[in-house]
Amino acid sequence: MTDNNIHTAFEAECQAEIARQGDDQKVVGLARDFFNESARHKYSYHFSWMGRPIIQLPQDMMAMQEIIWQVKPDLVIECGIAHGGSIIYYASLLELQGHGEVLGIDLDIRPHNREAIESHPMAKRIKMIEGSSIDPAIAAQVQAAAKGKKVILVLDSNHTHDHVLEELRLYAPLVSAGSYCVVMDTVVEDMPADFFPDRPWGPGDNPKTAVWKYLEENKDFEIDRQLQNKLLITVAPDGYLRRVR
Repeated sequence: MTDNNIHTAFEAECQAEIARQGDDQKVVGLARDFFNESARHKYSYHFSWMGRPIIQLPQDMMAMQEIIWQVKPDLVIECGIAHGGSIIYYASLLELQGHGEVLGIDLDIRPHNREAIESHPMAKRIKMIEGSSIDPAIAAQVQAAAKGKKVILVLDSNHTHDHVLEELRLYAPLVSAGSYCVVMDTVVEDMPADFFPDRPWGPGDNPKTAVWKYLEENKDFEIDRQLQNKLLITVAPDGYLRRVR
């Protein structure tokens, strides 16, 4: 058997195991319980990438690595910058590939975060825009930057239904066929309501409800459930959207 055939057989075996894993309600429930219990300790806040807080689950960052390697984008757009760990992570993956850049958008890029990002070794592959991601003027800048490029989109800013739905309407059309729009924190829908006493989002009003509404409006995307079943522990259930046409 050739190396190629061995790899193909291994991949087929993995895909079958992943499907069974996703159907195993016991393991799915355990993953959900782990997520909710660990969230009480802010588990996802405790990781960094190349010196910057990333505030993401390692499982989701592994998924993003797989997506970026598969798609080989010209541009990764992320709404939501925070400390900059995720845009630096994406930039480092593009650096390894030798191609591509990251465009980050945030309503408030705090001076100490901007300074840390702009002085980082990966800054050469990063551009930032400060302003609301749903401001038409900001959207026009992003759309111009994406013109003619192979695009991956990540939404991770304001998590209310209305905000995320508007982001999807503005930016999902920029995603290339075969590429991904990844909507983070759809898991809010599945978490206890008392997790968000000081936030304007919660069960019934969150990124997942926005995804469901957008998919009713737009048939260009489908949920990559196989990827979701592989991760099990993720902030983005129903949030990995692959553009299929």
